[in-house]
Amino acid sequence: MATRNRLTHLDARGRAAMVDVSAKPVVAREAVATGRITLRPGTLRLIAQRRVAKGDVLNTARIAGIQAAKRCGELIPLCHPLPVTHVAVDFAPKRDGIVITATARIEARTGVEMEALAAVSVAALTIYDMCKAVDKTMRIGDIRLVSKTKRPLE
Repeated sequence: MATRNRLTHLDARGRAAMVDVSAKPVVAREAVATGRITLRPGTLRLIAQRRVAKGDVLNTARIAGIQAAKRCGELIPLCHPLPVTHVAVDFAPKRDGIVITATARIEARTGVEMEALAAVSVAALTIYDMCKAVDKTMRIGDIRLVSKTKRPLE
């Protein structure tokens, strides 16, 4: 097992390596991540009224975020492929943008925070892609892990 002062994705020679989690117990884990996309007020109105030419932005972004969480092990080279048991992607419109929150759950030997972060990131990218024709000022940012928890299986 890695110590706190050592990078876990490097072997003794400093080469990239997947962490061996086989000795860890299977526990219930949850991670919550959040991020933000800044949009013009007119773009927010188009999204709310479902008048963006490419379709229903938030439902499409929700599905994209869920899909990203499920495929995180394929996207990030040293992530373990995990059987995610639940992913929720929620949107909170604000005056100048949308806050995206993703919650991911799993019963496994390793955490699910990368899946929650991937869900937020891809949901934001999907909003960007669907609105880029009408808003050249969009910015994606403040993507971060909010919490991660684990508990023994019952």
